Amino acid sequence: MKIDRLIGILSILLQKDKTTASELAEKFEVSRRTILRDIDDISRAGIPIMTEQGRDGGISVMEGFRIDRTLLSEEDMRSILSGLQSLNSVSENGRYRQLMDKLSPKRTDMMNADNHIIIDLSSWDRSTVSDKIELIKAAMENSETISFTYYSPSGESRRTIEPYHLIFQWSGWYVWGYCTKRCDWRLFKLTRITELIRTGEKCAKREVPEYSCDKLLHAKGGITAEVRFDKSVKWRIIDEFGTELPRYDDEGNILLSFTWADVPSFYQYILTFGDKAEIISPEEYREEFYELLKNIEVKYGTADI
Repeated sequence: MKIDRLIGILSILLQKDKTTASELAEKFEVSRRTILRDIDDISRAGIPIMTEQGRDGGISVMEGFRIDRTLLSEEDMRSILSGLQSLNSVSENGRYRQLMDKLSPKRTDMMNADNHIIIDLSSWDRSTVSDKIELIKAAMENSETISFTYYSPSGESRRTIEPYHLIFQWSGWYVWGYCTKRCDWRLFKLTRITELIRTGEKCAKREVPEYSCDKLLHAKGGITAEVRFDKSVKWRIIDEFGTELPRYDDEGNILLSFTWADVPSFYQYILTFGDKAEIISPEEYREEFYELLKNIEVKYGTADI
């Protein structure tokens, strides 16, 4: 879009002492004549542009204007590039890399050497998520529903949703929107989604509530339980839930009140701690979990080794 190009050109002019129409044409992949028209548009907008002919000539912004009216500081630009670089880690089409090249007057492949913060949002298998992100983004931009097969602890189902947010949290990517099957707002993890398509159907006009993240509330109508964790796994509890939620007994073990989506997935989570976690309440969950452990014991006790 022309407005994007004009902003990119102005950003470069405000950060460099001088550039040429040929350099700008190559960077923005347009003709030199188009760049000259863009420069005229920027001048008419009130930005004092200077042009000099000859071997050492070029295009620049009047010196006094640059000193007093710089749009972005070096720190501002570094923060923007860091954000774009993190998005580039989950993009396959190179869009964010191209935008970084347009915004930065210096080589962006040198950024890692200068930047002390590196954010990689990609999963171990980048393609499994990046393609889905691009498809969902396109659907959201066109107010279009998406359809997919979803795998959850309760089973496999086909869902159609109106997508409104792509969210990176709990170390994974999710899409949040209105599920037409449940007639409610739902959160879906991208790695559990298969056969994802754009339906071509427009989203209904509805009032979209503000999305909020709760570390323990994974879904509406979830179950609650009290769990004690051995102090040896404190590192994991802190890593997953922070320092404010856990409580501690006299021996330093961790007590945590859970709100979880459903009982089966709650049991599966507790099993990942081995003998370092104990369900305290309610009693019915303790009894059900005990039966689960007995079934596991039977399976391994009778297996041929």
